[in-house]
Amino acid sequence: MFTLDGIRQFHRWTHLCLNRAIDHLDTLPSDTYTKDIPGFGYPSIRDQVIHLLGCEARWVHRLRDLPSGDWDPARWPTIADARALQSEVTEQTLDYLSTLTDLQLNTPTTLHFPDGDIAVRTPALVLHHVLTHAFHHKGQIVAMCRLLGHPAPDTDLNNFE
Repeated sequence: MFTLDGIRQFHRWTHLCLNRAIDHLDTLPSDTYTKDIPGFGYPSIRDQVIHLLGCEARWVHRLRDLPSGDWDPARWPTIADARALQSEVTEQTLDYLSTLTDLQLNTPTTLHFPDGDIAVRTPALVLHHVLTHAFHHKGQIVAMCRLLGHPAPDTDLNNFE
């Protein structure tokens, strides 16, 4: 059984790691943030960052049965915009968690998708997916930095308590 305290801690660690990656992005030449790099599903670092944050927001909205809005990366053109978005998304997730009990976190709920599809999942599973998904894209961001000649420092969990 997952606990709210455990999910909150996993969420905190994830965003601390993302902060390290975003801090590194702030040191790069500005044109590298939106430069397309072949071989990635989201071709620029900006697109990866916005996709990563957008997934957290969209899944939390889906858990709340709310519309998810427009996630065109062009709406957040700078790293400063991404930081502001990260704060907003983090706040929305923590607000959602404040509405749950441990039992509700582990109780299957019906999710409705824009295309009419329906799935039944626990909020714990959805949030676990969101947070592991963030590490997948953080890894792609780090790889992109390396390909652009700007290797990132260690951005993994071993730097935090």
